[in-house]
Amino acid sequence: MTTTEIVLLVVAIVVVLLIVAAVLAAARKKKRTQELRGTFGDEYDRTVETSDKRRDAERELAERKARHEQLDIRPLSAASRERYLTAWEGVQGRFVDAPVLALSEADALLTRLMAERGFPTDDLRTQEDMLSVEHTHVLDGFRAGHAIEQANTTGSADTEQVRQGMLHFREVFDDLVSDGDPEAYPTDAQDVREREPRETR
Repeated sequence: MTTTEIVLLVVAIVVVLLIVAAVLAAARKKKRTQELRGTFGDEYDRTVETSDKRRDAERELAERKARHEQLDIRPLSAASRERYLTAWEGVQGRFVDAPVLALSEADALLTRLMAERGFPTDDLRTQEDMLSVEHTHVLDGFRAGHAIEQANTTGSADTEQVRQGMLHFREVFDDLVSDGDPEAYPTDAQDVREREPRETR
């Protein structure tokens, strides 16, 4: 085999190896994207849309997932679950006479519930990030509830907005208190109607 043939063979091998490496990298990237979409759902699309590059968004989501895996997330005991359900009923009962106060109490109760489950509660952004990993289906409600609560504290939310805030918080509360298990805390249509906060007259 001549020197030229050897060189061409080496070049051909290198090209094949580069092609194989590129194909494997693309496959890994596709698998990672699919895994992140599966974990984060709509939050994946929202994060990508608000990032300059998809790669940066996926890195952020992967970091969230890694931080979440370091947490000691635990279910509530039966006694704790009953205690929180009773506390929520009390907060909701006060909505009729004091909706502004009730929404603030609901926010505080939800924060205590998250802390007992093992979620960090130092700041709202961290709470959102950690909820997005396993509770992404209630993340919009969590954000909407807090947006209304912030307006509520400045006196710029009306009673209907405050009621909607309570409903958003209840959605998150239901999910966290049951750990996503409908058998642990059933919320059938009748139960939801009975627990739905009503507007003040």
